[in-house]
Formats: sequence, structure tokens, C-alpha cells
Amino acid sequence: MTVFLCCACGTSFEAGVAPEICPICMDGRQYVPASGQAWTSPEQLAQSHRNSWQQIEPGLLAIQTVPSFAINQRALLLRTPTGNILWDCVALLDDATKLLIAGLGGLSAIAISHPHYYTTMQDWAAAFDAPIYLHAADQQWICRPSDHIRLWEEDALALSANVTLVHGGGHFPGGTVLHWTADDGMGVLLAGDIVQVTPGRNRVSFMWSYPNMIPLSVTEVADVAERLAAWPIERIYGAFAGQNIASGGQAIIARSAQLYIDRIGGRPSENE
Repeated sequence: MTVFLCCACGTSFEAGVAPEICPICMDGRQYVPASGQAWTSPEQLAQSHRNSWQQIEPGLLAIQTVPSFAINQRALLLRTPTGNILWDCVALLDDATKLLIAGLGGLSAIAISHPHYYTTMQDWAAAFDAPIYLHAADQQWICRPSDHIRLWEEDALALSANVTLVHGGGHFPGGTVLHWTADDGMGVLLAGDIVQVTPGRNRVSFMWSYPNMIPLSVTEVADVAERLAAWPIERIYGAFAGQNIASGGQAIIARSAQLYIDRIGGRPSENE
């Protein structure tokens, strides 16, 4: 069996021949490119791409494939006293990345915000013998089985004393964020795009489909904001390079959710 990677979203499939469709792309939250569904392999991807690394803050590293591939999200490597946690995933797991992560102590866990970033999580888990934590509400989108997958159903799942997965919902029913209490005592949110940091870095947004620009309902946005309100959040790191909010994260989430609710609900906003 061969591993095939969807060129549009990076999801991996194991089959004898390339699949006709990618179910992740066929879903209304993603899209099939106008040029049609296209496939590559991990080996081909490694020949033309590499992973770049950046320290975002002490204990937190970003991993991003260059040149850009598929959705072009970044993965985040969170270093904690109880082990390294990979947050979200990129499709490329090259030899250099394996060597660097091994040198940093390997992985104790992998956690992923939603199905668009499942990519090659199975290969990362196998390489480092690490469990993959996915919210059970999204299990229908798992395209390759793995003995490393651990489904959870609670509102929150503690991975350690200072790291907790929080069920946020919204973009996907099982949409997950990671809350980390950093060494400075501040709350840090690894948000994926369950909470999407906007270009000004002073707001966030919430969408059912980002590429197709389809909004969530008022009820869904209010639910996401309520689920996150209990967590102290100072800094926010989103799914893409530069999506970093340096301070006031909890207030920004609350203010942004209220503005969204006012607009979708047909009420004038504070800026009008």
C-alpha cells in the first residue's frame, strides 16, 4: 500500500492507487481546486520541500513547510517538563525534522485542533511512538487508522499540570484548542483556526469555512466564546505564520465574539 497526500489539504491516505476524491476537500468547509484533485507522496514532497523552524517564545517552536504546501498551516512544538507536545501537524516529516525532534527529546503527545490538520499525524506518531489526541466528535474524518489515536469526549482533557486540551467547537464539532500555562504564569492559547487571529493581531474571528467564507451562527460563536471564557488567556498563537497576539487574549476573544454576534444578529456595532 502507498501513502498518498492530497495537494489541496495535505490529508494522507493509504491505498493501492490514488483516491478519486479527498473527502476532506469535498466537505463544504474546504474545497477541490478548480484544476481538480491532485496527489503527491511523502517521498516526492521531501524532494521539493523542507521544514523551517522558528522559536516563537521560550518553550514554543513553530514548524512550517517551505515552499508552502496545501493549506500552509504551521505546527507548534510545545516543550514542557513532562515532554514535548506537537500541536497540529504538517504533512512533511523529513529526516531533518526527525533528527531535530529526537534531539529535543522526542514527542510525548500529539494533539490536533481539527481535521484539516490531521495530514500525516499517523506517521509522526509512529516515528516517535506518541499518542494522538483527537476529539471524538470529529472521528468520522480520520482517513487513515492508527493504533496511536486516542479519542476523547470531555469538555477538557489535561495532558499535564500546565497543558490542557479544551473543546471549543465552532469550525468543526470537535474543534479543539490547547491551553498552556507558560513559565511566566501567563495563559497561552494555541488556537489552530478554531479561533482565527486577524491581520491586525487585535481581533479574532470564527468561521464555519474560511476559504469559502461561510460564517458560523450567532449561537455557535457564543458557544465557542463561553467555552473559552473560563480559561485565563494572555497570548494567542494561531494556525499561520504571524498570527500571534502578544497580550490581552481573553478580552480580545470576548470583544471579537460580541462584535461578530452583533453583526450576524443584525445589530449595529460599536464602530458604526
